[in-house]
Amino acid sequence: MTAPASAAIMLLAGIGIPVLAALNARLGGVMGAPASAAVILFAVALASSLLVAAATGLDLRAAAGAPPHLFLAGALIAFYVLSITWIAPRFGIGNAVFFVLMGQLASAALIDQFGLFGARVVEMTWVRGAGLSLMAAGLFLTQIAGRG
Repeated sequence: MTAPASAAIMLLAGIGIPVLAALNARLGGVMGAPASAAVILFAVALASSLLVAAATGLDLRAAAGAPPHLFLAGALIAFYVLSITWIAPRFGIGNAVFFVLMGQLASAALIDQFGLFGARVVEMTWVRGAGLSLMAAGLFLTQIAGRG
């Protein structure tokens, strides 16, 4: 896959995060139970993932040999969905996503710097650090500007 195609897909995924937060928070409100809304979200996600996996050659046998810590990703996405579904309606979508993005910037920089979880090492240079700082400052400004 080309870099522009990868970037476009990830941009769409990024667009989806606040949309997911808003939709699932509203569903949790309609249902009166944020955890129930998360269950519905995961059922739809499972069905969607199974369709894609079936279309591309579903084979789950290799998972049996995977190190157990790799399955923590499922718990992390459940934590994200449960927390955003419960907190976003009370804290605001923008505020919730702001802190999610700040956490993503920090953890991505650490994962890259040390090649954690088998990731490609991307050293923290002063230029990269400045860029991350500018991104964080930009996120902060979007939040204080909205309080005007």
